[in-house]
Amino acid sequence: MTARGLIVAAPRSGAGKTTVTLGLLAALKRRGLAVQAAKAGPDYIDPAFHQAATGRKSVNLDSWAMRPSLLDALVVEAASRADMLVIEGVMGLFDGIDAAAGRTGSTADLAARFVLPVLLVIDVSGQSQSAAALVRGFVTHDPEVKIGGVVLNRVGSERHRKFVADAIAASGIPVLGSVPRDEMIALPERHLGLVQAGEHGDLAERLDRLAAIAETHLDLDRILRLAVPPHLAEAKQATALPPPGSRIALAQDAAFTFVYPHVLDGWRRAGAEIVAFSPLADEPPPKDCDSCWLPGGYPELHAGRLAGAHKFRDGLARFAATRPVHGECGGYMVLGEVLEDADGISHPMAGLLGHATSFARRKLHLGYREATLLADSPIGRAGSRLRGHEFHYAALVATCNDEPLVELADGQGQRLGTSGSWRGHVTGTFFHAIAAA
Repeated sequence: MTARGLIVAAPRSGAGKTTVTLGLLAALKRRGLAVQAAKAGPDYIDPAFHQAATGRKSVNLDSWAMRPSLLDALVVEAASRADMLVIEGVMGLFDGIDAAAGRTGSTADLAARFVLPVLLVIDVSGQSQSAAALVRGFVTHDPEVKIGGVVLNRVGSERHRKFVADAIAASGIPVLGSVPRDEMIALPERHLGLVQAGEHGDLAERLDRLAAIAETHLDLDRILRLAVPPHLAEAKQATALPPPGSRIALAQDAAFTFVYPHVLDGWRRAGAEIVAFSPLADEPPPKDCDSCWLPGGYPELHAGRLAGAHKFRDGLARFAATRPVHGECGGYMVLGEVLEDADGISHPMAGLLGHATSFARRKLHLGYREATLLADSPIGRAGSRLRGHEFHYAALVATCNDEPLVELADGQGQRLGTSGSWRGHVTGTFFHAIAAA
């Protein structure tokens, strides 16, 4: 089975890509299709919604952080087990960083590499015929990127829809849907994006509503005809990161949710077993594991419970006395001495590293990062280079004399200095690893 595919993109963030993508995924699944979703760029939250809509794990595809061979392998795997592959874009279609051609991190890189048509979602609130000029610009901007159709979002009335659709029709690009303005379908947000899929008690009802909207307002038959099989190289299996042991204890609960499926799948293919445990349930890492991974998430929302999870904290300390423990972003915060929540209340954390973090004194840290490891750790050997990103508001408010873990550069190669820390078997950093550089 090789899926046909397309990319849902937009001129900018906030235009409605996720809403349209989820409606399309849910509606196609209702038709009985095996639907596989993917997300362009570094994102933990949207793929969880994709999985809820399709019943299948979504995969991240990042042209800057992933080598072309890894991208190809991930798309081959995704396309081989589905009827339809829908890739949700990131930001605006052509938005990326100043990097080598095809390695900018943009959605357009994926469209060009895999020769997939783009379904362009346009927020037409506040405009009518001017939307046609926008479409023409996107059609002609890059000849390697094909705009296959347009979906109008936040349409105010039938008259409004007709003005816009008639103007776009003159460009020769078909309008394949017109979604009316409806604030009730918006998903709630918080500081790192959408409120996570698992926190919505009514998520099934929301997805049913989005499927019904897609069935009513999108031309699903024409969208299916638009899709084509991705252009694929003969890709071998590729592992993003080597597994940090044969049995890996992985923290997984509402405080620790940010881990990339392609990383875990790569560890499993390499023969590793992943054993989940819940710090919020006061569970220590299992004793029969040989490494422990605390991923990112929202520990700042659960700091009180983590501070009171004595079995977890004591068990983690015993584990770290003899075996590697790594914390990534939120996990790094938990490995420190203190976490200050949004109300300014300080909570004791594991104390296995000497730093303190604050969410009350928050500052946005966002962007691609290339990390050179200064010490051996579960994310690689000293001297190895990784690509990934930072996205957090927590601030480092106290440090001690722990050794730095990584030397960081941004996506353009500008040096940012050292970051993270290590002590004994314990390592941590705000940097999220995506793949080996």
